[in-house]
Amino acid sequence: MLRKIPVNQLRVGMHLHAFEGAWIDHPFWRRRFVISSDAELDAVRRSGVAECWIDPRLGRDVESERARPEAPPAVPAAVPVAATAASPEQSRAFAFELKEAAAICRRGRDAVASMFAEARMGRTIDAEGCLPLVEDISRSVARNAGALVSLARLKTRDDYTYMHSVAVCALMVALARQLGHDEQACRAAGMAGLLHDMGKALVPVEVLQKPGRLTDDEMALMRTHPERGHELLAASRAVPETTLDVVLHHHERVDGNGYPHGLDGEHTTLLSRMGAVCDVYDAVTSNRPYKAGWDPAESIARMASWQGHFDKAVFAAFVHSLGIYPTGSVVRLQSGRLAVVVEQTAGALLAPVVSAFFSTKSQLHISPERIDLSRRDCAERIVAREPGAAGQFGHVDELWADPDVLRRARG
Repeated sequence: MLRKIPVNQLRVGMHLHAFEGAWIDHPFWRRRFVISSDAELDAVRRSGVAECWIDPRLGRDVESERARPEAPPAVPAAVPVAATAASPEQSRAFAFELKEAAAICRRGRDAVASMFAEARMGRTIDAEGCLPLVEDISRSVARNAGALVSLARLKTRDDYTYMHSVAVCALMVALARQLGHDEQACRAAGMAGLLHDMGKALVPVEVLQKPGRLTDDEMALMRTHPERGHELLAASRAVPETTLDVVLHHHERVDGNGYPHGLDGEHTTLLSRMGAVCDVYDAVTSNRPYKAGWDPAESIARMASWQGHFDKAVFAAFVHSLGIYPTGSVVRLQSGRLAVVVEQTAGALLAPVVSAFFSTKSQLHISPERIDLSRRDCAERIVAREPGAAGQFGHVDELWADPDVLRRARG
């Protein structure tokens, strides 16, 4: 019979059946497993989750019989994930990969801008010409998933439309890898992400880049872009059906309240449901002509609260591909310092590497201090997101990426 116990009663050898609370609050991908090491035990205790469920039939029981059996909590179904070990190439240093990613961002922006220009002149899109770019993006994500994904989020308002496509391409590849897709399927996901918004090339520029909110008529015009993009790309025999599907259906919702066809989750493909998550995340975290982007961690939290919008399993995999506190997020530490997330830590969603830069106690900037929150001897932990801090502190991005890299990425 299952037992509900405080996390501090967990011991090595116990079978962890479930955490008490939302899946987003704990650092483990697996739902049910035996605690096999002190490192796993320490990660659970540092996660901030207060209680959990164990199954004494499958592992060690509590030493005290005071733990009372109760009904088990509802646990979301697990999402498949690739179990391959990281190769040396995949473990390439984050800082080094950022330099490679900056060059890819420039090439990607230019390539998408060129395709938009071709479409506006009524010419057929050369989708096959995108394959080398998709391959470069896929390889960068394989080497270090956080570098290109984080850098592509940073856009100027003028190049948003083009860089959005590059960013969604990278997010789709990262998500596909998290879901355990093979390399060919990851590249197919990337191609779909790169071309998903081509219909916007046929939307008047004054509507596309309007600095204020759209009128109802302008919004209706903007909402034609999935169908117009599908029609545009269908004219090219080189565009795969999987890509066309994402182009047409990346604004559908699992509750059927999306557009253009109002399809629910049972009538859309996995790839289009992936596209829906990646498209929205990049949109809400980016500076747009009419609004500033949200903090990455705040965006994850808000998206998690939207009922009926996303496929839950796909969104769970998406969070695990980025981190609960994605790179560039501003967080508050237990000490009262503010820090920016610099890099993710494998297997520890709640304990990334951060750079502390501001004291809320003294209200003064401090010398940046790099802190690996996953270290067992680290006394710090994240206690809250700090939405809006990036706008208050203009140098936040330079704490996780070299200023020269940022300049090169932005062209």
